[in-house]
Amino acid sequence: MMRAYTVPPTDFIREIIDDDLKDGKNDGRVATRFPPEPNGYIHIGHAKSICLNFGIAAQYGGTCNLRFDDTDPSGESLEYVESIIDNINWLGFDWKGRQYFASDYFERLYQFAVQLIEAGKAYVCSLSADETREYRGTFTEPGTKSPYRDRTIDENLDLFARMRAGEFPDGAHVLRAKIDMASPNIVMRDPVLYRIKRGPHYRTGDTWVIYPMYDFAHCLSDALEGITHSICTLEFENNRPLYDWILDQLLESERPRQIEFARLNISYTVLSKRVLIELVEKGHVKGWDDPRMPTVAGMRRRGYPPEAIREFCAQIGIAKNDNLIDVALLEHCVREELNEKAPRAVAVLRPLRVIIDNYPDGQVEEFECPYHPQNPTMGTRMLPFSRILCIERDDFNEDPPGKYKRLAPGREVRLRNAYVIKYESMVKDEKTGEVVEVHCTYDPETRNAPPADGHKVKGVIHWLSAKHSVPAEVRLYDRLFQVPNPAGEDEAFTRYLNPESLEALTSCCVESNLKDAVPGDRYQFERLGYFCVDSRDSAPGRPVFNRVVALRDTWEKIAGQGKK
Repeated sequence: MMRAYTVPPTDFIREIIDDDLKDGKNDGRVATRFPPEPNGYIHIGHAKSICLNFGIAAQYGGTCNLRFDDTDPSGESLEYVESIIDNINWLGFDWKGRQYFASDYFERLYQFAVQLIEAGKAYVCSLSADETREYRGTFTEPGTKSPYRDRTIDENLDLFARMRAGEFPDGAHVLRAKIDMASPNIVMRDPVLYRIKRGPHYRTGDTWVIYPMYDFAHCLSDALEGITHSICTLEFENNRPLYDWILDQLLESERPRQIEFARLNISYTVLSKRVLIELVEKGHVKGWDDPRMPTVAGMRRRGYPPEAIREFCAQIGIAKNDNLIDVALLEHCVREELNEKAPRAVAVLRPLRVIIDNYPDGQVEEFECPYHPQNPTMGTRMLPFSRILCIERDDFNEDPPGKYKRLAPGREVRLRNAYVIKYESMVKDEKTGEVVEVHCTYDPETRNAPPADGHKVKGVIHWLSAKHSVPAEVRLYDRLFQVPNPAGEDEAFTRYLNPESLEALTSCCVESNLKDAVPGDRYQFERLGYFCVDSRDSAPGRPVFNRVVALRDTWEKIAGQGKK
């Protein structure tokens, strides 16, 4: 029986849309958009916005555009565009051909700027960046008008055209809106609309040397595409008056409505693009798709299913105020999805050699094991059994603590789906004293299930035939940061990096059925957790597995405590 997924409840954004539809706005249309800047890979915070925008469009029978707000040539690239497209598709969303770029509108945006100049609503300012900040004022003091604010319309038109023609160096002039230097909202104190910025654009090359600011291009791009509800995060709340002012000056028809919601913040995670870029460029991680990264590419490579990410976004809902979501909830959603769909397999991460002295040398048996104990439709597979086995090193202890139930001197243990074995002796490394080999005997009457004579043991461990197992590398990933809120600590975020966020085990072995596992395949390694075949470093016959999540679910414990 398939698990039911959470249906997003109503929220304040959907209530606004409901009211707009009741009032007959936008001719009953609902049109949203997801507008990433192509200067990095999208992360789990973007996934929340993606699920929201595409989900609203689907719920109301509307449309959702994918638009790249590529108004800054520095840092933008086709690589980022392609990765964003690929990862949104992987999440399960389709914009059905409605893919746009702000750079498609550069000529129209330029003409809109000219229109503002002609209306006396914009001017070319020649203050330096430092002078502009000084003239802007503070939160408690009004700004001071630029000495260039009263240039004539003709003079502004001439200077703006010459800016476009490339006559001036970077920073010599900007185009500013003429609004109110005494506004209590600093954003409205004659904000910059255009700046000179040389550098090749990944789509337009060297055609332009002036580029619109995000606030200018974004609202007009929304309008040009017929967006009805421009949904963004709370940091743009102060910019909403500017969004509306620009559209009021330039459009007479019905226009988009900006609505802000709380951005996603997750414990033990940083979602600042600046920080993520630094993590990549300074080598703290191995690229944007490093499985420790909160990027969709990283989570995808680690083995998170897209259904789990969508479920997580549905469960956290939409809020008006920022809060910190426990990463354990995301891990819980991943675990719930994989518990249902991931076939079971056997792996030994830290092998210890076990020799069954009374088992016939050269004999090989096969044991039938289910791929999923609760889902017989997934079928079974065969595991070879021979005289020499591998078990987990932690499953043997020569001096066990009181509650230890696995193999130890004088004890018996059941090999899962096979026989009961009894400890006989051990071999140690002469130099280190480490146990390197354990000798046991087996009871042939205990094959595959407890016998009728009541031969019972307290412990059950997993195993692999040494001769028939496949060598593999297993990477144990943990949280990238050591503190719950690294973004809220200080700017020196690298001090909170977890030095144990990756442990690579290179001498592991997995069951022979995984020899041909392909990148992206996910399994539950019995007793160990959920693992995924790495998409970058695996090779035929030599798979590399990433730990997706452990078996232990901390969120269920946290949620259970909250219910008491």
